[in-house]
Formats: sequence, structure tokens, C-alpha cells
Amino acid sequence: MSELHRLDTRQHQLHNQALIKLSVLLYQIDGLVSLTEQDYFDELVQGMPWHSGICQDAFVSEAIHSAREAIDSSSAADYIRSLSEELNIDAARSLEVAMAITKVDGERSEKEVELLALLANRVLAKGLVA
Repeated sequence: MSELHRLDTRQHQLHNQALIKLSVLLYQIDGLVSLTEQDYFDELVQGMPWHSGICQDAFVSEAIHSAREAIDSSSAADYIRSLSEELNIDAARSLEVAMAITKVDGERSEKEVELLALLANRVLAKGLVA
């Protein structure tokens, strides 16, 4: 495997992991996890190429735990900011996934709207303009 391809694969892996963490946080933030949100998330995860020593299911379980902790401690915004570098690997895709998972159940909660604004206007702003 060439060095460039290895870096590319690593970048994609980091982005996919950040997308999983972001998605879990967004579908849990309103306290209601709908079947349509769960289905969208499952489809998203199943469609991701996975190149990690950690199996995907174990990573998702850890992401669920981390998101729950962030929500319970009222630090969801900080949690999203901590994913900034990885989400900006493909800012447009990150925003697309965030918009989709928050709308898939038919409406966006106030908390979802707040986090989307933070994501679009602060966390991904540079990546979306570049």
C-alpha cells in the first residue's frame, strides 16, 4: 500500500469515526430515539468502509456511551467541538449527515437546531468555505 493511500485510508477512517460520534450525539440529544433515526444510523454505519483494529460494533457502543456522558453533563457543544479536526476532513459530508439524521424523524428539536448551528457556523465553517 502506498504511503499516500495509507494516509487517505487513515483520514477516511478518522472521519468515519467522527461521523459516528456526531450522529449518535445528534440522534440522542432530544431524549427520543426514533426507529427512523436508528434505521438511518444503521444504514450509515453499514455503508462505511472500516479500517480499524477496533471492530465497528465496539466503536459504536463506545460512541453511544461517550455521547450519553456528554448529554448528561450538558457538554454536547464541547463534544462536537472536540470532533472538529476529523469532521473537517470532509466538512460537506459531515454537514450532510448531520442535517439528514436530525430531519429523518420528521422534525428537528430545539437542541438539534442549536447543535446544527454550532456545527455549520463554528465547527465546519472553515471546511465548508475552503
